[in-house]
Amino acid sequence: MAQIFDRSSNALARMSLVLSGLIVIALGVTLNSLQRSPWVTRQGQRAQQPIPFSHKHHVEGLGLQCQYCHTSVEKSSYAGIPPTKTCMNCHAQVWTNATLLEPVRHSWATGESIQWIKVHDLPDYVYFNHEIHVNKGIGCASCHGRVDQMPLMYMENSLQMEWCLNCHRNPAANLRPTSEIYNMAWTGPSSQKPVWCGTTGSNGPTSQAVNCTTTDPTANPQVAMLQEPATSALEQNKKLQAAGLGPMSGAIAGTAVSDQSPAILVPASYQKFTSQADLGAYLVGRYRIRTPTELQSCEVCHR
Repeated sequence: MAQIFDRSSNALARMSLVLSGLIVIALGVTLNSLQRSPWVTRQGQRAQQPIPFSHKHHVEGLGLQCQYCHTSVEKSSYAGIPPTKTCMNCHAQVWTNATLLEPVRHSWATGESIQWIKVHDLPDYVYFNHEIHVNKGIGCASCHGRVDQMPLMYMENSLQMEWCLNCHRNPAANLRPTSEIYNMAWTGPSSQKPVWCGTTGSNGPTSQAVNCTTTDPTANPQVAMLQEPATSALEQNKKLQAAGLGPMSGAIAGTAVSDQSPAILVPASYQKFTSQADLGAYLVGRYRIRTPTELQSCEVCHR
């Protein structure tokens, strides 16, 4: 009986199997790239807002602080969208007849909320808490980018799970002094721009546990002193004597010596940092940041 398939069919069969495997791999790579692309993540896309609000004009140009509009960013899981009243605090007196601001005036007159389009919109199953990130030393620009340079707001980072985990695996790379949280231009310490940090001894929130400065405290004695509560002048003098400064005087403490004095300035031991890695490692301990294993737990975001 004659063979149905020629001997070359074996080669064709092998080639078809290899080709099928390559097609599956190519399809997987394509879908993976599509899933990470701005078409899905919406990175760099400027939403068509009812009002073309410029963060660059208000933040960089006018010097408004983030907290003026986003009032709950330090005490709530939600940063907050400013109400119309916040806009009218200024625009009741400036640009009062601008056509651009007609939706603001209409909202103020009718009580209807402005329908802003949320730019950084996480999935409903993800729980993100602004408060804990801000109070643990994560700056606004770390997630939102240089908002002060954005005429129209857009999403700079993907906000995908892998992006979150990259920070959670090594939080030290993004930690900064809480005094620099709203400093969009913060780039971390360097040999040319060192940072000095010292512990305050505060038992309050972690944001109060560390005091950092970009001014050399050894060159300015006032900078090298930290406020500490005291109940009486006697206790104040005891602390200064223990530090080797002798009895407190108004010139040293910066406040009058009295039993009613709410606080004194005590010497602080500052540590100099010239790299973000060293500063981050220091702040991880002082801010009591959880370990990478704890931070990567699914329960941190999925509840």
